[in-house]
Amino acid sequence: MKKRFLVILLAFVLVAAGCVNTKSKNEKESGAKSGGDQSAVEIEILGTSDGEDDMNIVRDQLVKNGFKVKLNIQPDYGSFKAQEDAGNFDVALSSWTTVTGNPDYAVRSLFKTGGDYSILADEEIDKLIDKAATETPEEYQKTYKDLEQRLVFDKAYIAPLYSSYKTQALNKDVLNPDSVRLSKSRSLAWEDIDFNDTSKRDTAPFILSQSSATLTSLDPIKGNDGSINMLNTNMYVRIVNLTDDDQITSEGSLSYNNSIADGNSDYYFILRDNINFAKITDKKAEDTGERVGAEDVVFSLNRAKDKNSVPDHRTYSLHEHIKDVDIVTDVSELEKTKQANSDATVREALEDGLDTKISELVADKTKVNNKEGKYQVVKITTTEPFPQVLNYLAHQSAGIVSKDQVERINTYDVESYDPKKDIAYGDQSTVTEGSNYDNHLYASGPYILSYKNDYEAVFYKNPGYMKGTDHEPHINTVQVRFISDPDSTLSALRNGEIYVYYGIPETKYDVVENDDKLQLQTIESNAVTYLLFNTKNREVAKSDDLRKAVLYSINQDEILDFYQGNKIKAVSTVSPLVKTGNELKADSEKAKEFLNKYRESK
Repeated sequence: MKKRFLVILLAFVLVAAGCVNTKSKNEKESGAKSGGDQSAVEIEILGTSDGEDDMNIVRDQLVKNGFKVKLNIQPDYGSFKAQEDAGNFDVALSSWTTVTGNPDYAVRSLFKTGGDYSILADEEIDKLIDKAATETPEEYQKTYKDLEQRLVFDKAYIAPLYSSYKTQALNKDVLNPDSVRLSKSRSLAWEDIDFNDTSKRDTAPFILSQSSATLTSLDPIKGNDGSINMLNTNMYVRIVNLTDDDQITSEGSLSYNNSIADGNSDYYFILRDNINFAKITDKKAEDTGERVGAEDVVFSLNRAKDKNSVPDHRTYSLHEHIKDVDIVTDVSELEKTKQANSDATVREALEDGLDTKISELVADKTKVNNKEGKYQVVKITTTEPFPQVLNYLAHQSAGIVSKDQVERINTYDVESYDPKKDIAYGDQSTVTEGSNYDNHLYASGPYILSYKNDYEAVFYKNPGYMKGTDHEPHINTVQVRFISDPDSTLSALRNGEIYVYYGIPETKYDVVENDDKLQLQTIESNAVTYLLFNTKNREVAKSDDLRKAVLYSINQDEILDFYQGNKIKAVSTVSPLVKTGNELKADSEKAKEFLNKYRESK
């Protein structure tokens, strides 16, 4: 009753203060609010039930400027996507999180012609995206500013609403809060997490939750969604990582160091020799004795960039700038090659901080011995100068798999693949308890998935992962509970059934902050929510004026007021990453002017 009273009181205060009304209305009510003007231009907003508050706010803002609004609210993402693909919308409530921490990822798939999620075809935008990709951060600020100008203000392909905070809640009575990281882009790193009572590391599980029990794939290149990103991030090591504030680092990765060669097209990585693949035997983790080596890196990245390497490849566009992946065996190449923007050599960069300098480079991972100076070095060559390739290499889809194991499992023909009879590496059915259970995973990361059911997925520490270093996982067992409902998840956290609630919504902040045993962690995220205009089969696809009328109706101040300051103003999906200086200001006069121009053109 107390919670319900507070919600009612908040709604009253918002209305009394002149804020937007977020109570759901049907299409008839929306039309009535605009004075019953039958000449009003109708806009259909598509979204899911989770975004109903945002849809209601936008509806009210549009109605105020002379629109008639229809809400098309779908119960889940699958239904939303079907409506979007069918073109049953004028604007779709959309969101994007740049999980690689670089602005190219924030625009390429979304707005480039032919991009994975793009419904745009604009040559000028394509040119700006490709130009920015070749530039350093100092250079690309102006390019992204120009891109935003065309995307938002000149053509109004999108209308920004806000960017969000990334937040998680933890049980500080159980976990050491200093060990629980919160990163802008990287998913939650389990190996760092520790109990307050460290004697429980081997006997008690670390328990957290996620909403989806259906896992897209345990093959890192076949899944790029909320069901799998965190799991694959912790199952497969990468050759670089991101820090919590999105800087490239070798810490906790397969490489000791990396270096960009002069020209920004060649990238060198010197590999560590203290990571082995783990496997599952009788549902327990076991060290395979097989080192994670350069051969596996070459294999993993070549299949990551190849659209046809596996059926239903979900992440190939992230790696399309990789041209070649090679093992370097000639030390003189490192000595002759200069670092970008430096007189120092690549060898100097790769040897920085190593206990033993390079005495020999070997092609065979079984011949590696870092203590004796025998290393492996991988060189990645890009299709063009592309410094942002390092961010993509930190993405979970660039996780390193075992060449031998994947080739043992993936014996099917890709073109004739039949999921009903062919078993692909990473198929969730092979780790699901029951008659089909046959765990074939080889994990290069700190943890490996042992088994799952409808209730949870159970992971065990990789016994061959950086043993004796600061990156060796602290806790032996991780249990991921599948809880779809936010209220149930919060209840499980408060009752001690889980210890971390990753991605807690703004509406639950006060509950966490008022619970003495819980701690709220918050950071500005790379998540942006915006309206995406239909570009194919509606009037908004034909008229810049109509789209701009919608754009200038958007009042971000009202949206931030509704969320009590727990949102941030945005202009585009690059807003959290590049400070362009652009700003969207609501302008009712402009909105009505553009709407009238549209009417006159009819």
